[in-house]
Amino acid sequence: MAKKEKEISFNLVSRHKLDELTSSEKLQFILKEVKKGKILVLERGLTPFEQANLIENTMKEIEEDTFIGVEMEGLGEDKPSFFQKLFGHSRKPRVTLIGPANLLKTIRKDNDMIQTKIIPGRGAN
Repeated sequence: MAKKEKEISFNLVSRHKLDELTSSEKLQFILKEVKKGKILVLERGLTPFEQANLIENTMKEIEEDTFIGVEMEGLGEDKPSFFQKLFGHSRKPRVTLIGPANLLKTIRKDNDMIQTKIIPGRGAN
């Protein structure tokens, strides 16, 4: 009898979907999906402030047996225009990959590519 492989689910989340949410709603959405064992690829990344808040919220949600945290990597930031620099607009990564820390491991990252390893069978739903 063959062993049943656990499926790993990816959600590709559009910039439009994220722009409809407040920062708090966005973080709740991400954390809820990651706790279900899903890996999210965000078309538009999180601000440094949102990343810090996601890590803070994750630390509050950690449960040794079921949820050990998130792995998060972003591809280089958009280059700000002169006016964005002048008015202090925050820059966001072009793409962000977020998933459960027990399933997703970053192997290598540069400004144009994130290489990850997905470890099936370790808590995916």
